[in-house]
Amino acid sequence: MNASREEIEKDLHGYLDRVLEGETVVVFSEDQPVAEIRPLPKRSGKRPIGLAKGDFVVPDNFDDPLPEDVLQLFEGE
Repeated sequence: MNASREEIEKDLHGYLDRVLEGETVVVFSEDQPVAEIRPLPKRSGKRPIGLAKGDFVVPDNFDDPLPEDVLQLFEGE
């Protein structure tokens, strides 16, 4: 289903109810699709360990101190 931003703003609860029933809503702004609201896949229980194995490798220097210039950015200097 497609809906404009204005339509969704007028009836947010109605559109959320449709998503809860399994529909996907594509949101348009000025005739351009800008977002998709869809139900999340149903999960049974806890997320399995290792689901994303191989998608990300923790670098060896993960626990190393941050460089001074990066620390200064965090501290607002």
